[in-house]
Amino acid sequence: MAKRAATRILVSGASVAGPVLAYWLTRHGFEVTVVERAPGLRRTGGHAVDLFRPAMDISEKMGLLPRVEERATGTDRMTLHREGTRRPVRVDLSKIFGAASGRHVEIMRDDLSEIYYEATRDDVEYVFGDSITEISSDGEVRFDNAAPRRFDLVVGADGLHSNVRRLVFGDESRFGAFIGAYLGVLTLPDVSWRDGELLMHVGVGRTAGMYGARHLGEARALLLFRSERELGYHHRDVPRQKDLLRGAFEGMHPEVDRWLDELDRTPAFYFDSITQLRMDTWSRGRVTLVGDAGYCPGPAVGGSTSLAVVGAYVLAGELARAGGDHERAFPAYERAMAEHVRAGRVAALSAAKTLIPASRLGVSGLAQGARLMSALPAGLCRALLRLTTRSARAHNSMTVGDYPARR
Repeated sequence: MAKRAATRILVSGASVAGPVLAYWLTRHGFEVTVVERAPGLRRTGGHAVDLFRPAMDISEKMGLLPRVEERATGTDRMTLHREGTRRPVRVDLSKIFGAASGRHVEIMRDDLSEIYYEATRDDVEYVFGDSITEISSDGEVRFDNAAPRRFDLVVGADGLHSNVRRLVFGDESRFGAFIGAYLGVLTLPDVSWRDGELLMHVGVGRTAGMYGARHLGEARALLLFRSERELGYHHRDVPRQKDLLRGAFEGMHPEVDRWLDELDRTPAFYFDSITQLRMDTWSRGRVTLVGDAGYCPGPAVGGSTSLAVVGAYVLAGELARAGGDHERAFPAYERAMAEHVRAGRVAALSAAKTLIPASRLGVSGLAQGARLMSALPAGLCRALLRLTTRSARAHNSMTVGDYPARR
């Protein structure tokens, strides 16, 4: 068996899956380089993400759980306004989160990325401000800026619009499945945010929410809306994306209008379709994909962050178990993750239908269901939630093997 420490692995992407994968690869004895297109660690004002039990367990094994919990958003209640009605519904979110998963934290994506990066930067070579342009079958990799280098394996951990996937598997349109919705995220001044509260406005085909975190000093607005067809825009045409949001949410509520007024002043903005990736395989030759690059269940609705953490841990573990032999490790990794990925896709479709109701009945059902869950005793709430929601079952059913690290 070849000495595992001699296996050089290039990881593209330094958000969540990339640093987690790099952490476990180095602890299994591999040499890791992470290349990131951005000039530094991204601080793009991203939205809050959920870490469910399996991802929490992995973070604990990394010794990072105290930092993760320290950066939690602290959101524990929700005030939900139904469009066209005056009386809001008030919900105890801590009870619902506790019922959905025995272990759960909501954290800003940028904070989580920073925590994972800081846990790896002393052991991993990070190359910022560069991107892969070519990957040859023998492992030679060419970059935008750096000189060509040779690696034994290449992993795409570069998100839904993965550059590695495009180079090796082809255009994204071959694998993306639009599920009928869009999302936008913008950063707001914290003048109207109340500590620990999620403020929601829900109407037919559109949902707007605003929340913050104790340590941020600012708030986020998350805007989700339905569309029967894919909208025409370029992914770098920010003015067009902002106009689409204005058109979708104008007149919903004076409070939402005030959030939209910040679109031209916001320091950070994100917009994308809610799209699932559906690939038959995530590996080809010396290259494989992890997280959203290979199996995004849908941004903001599918628990994709937890799935990415689990996938990174499993991929590193299977490579270690196979002694660096990717011809054994990659298929084992795909087998271990296949059911989790399928469950995540189903859960995402269900969550999108619930979070962005398509009818007045759906709006009323969301509000009354949240009220009921909040009012029930914790044990009964847990039982009912697990019986009625696919996402709760999917996130709680993920199990991962144990891959003892060399150090």
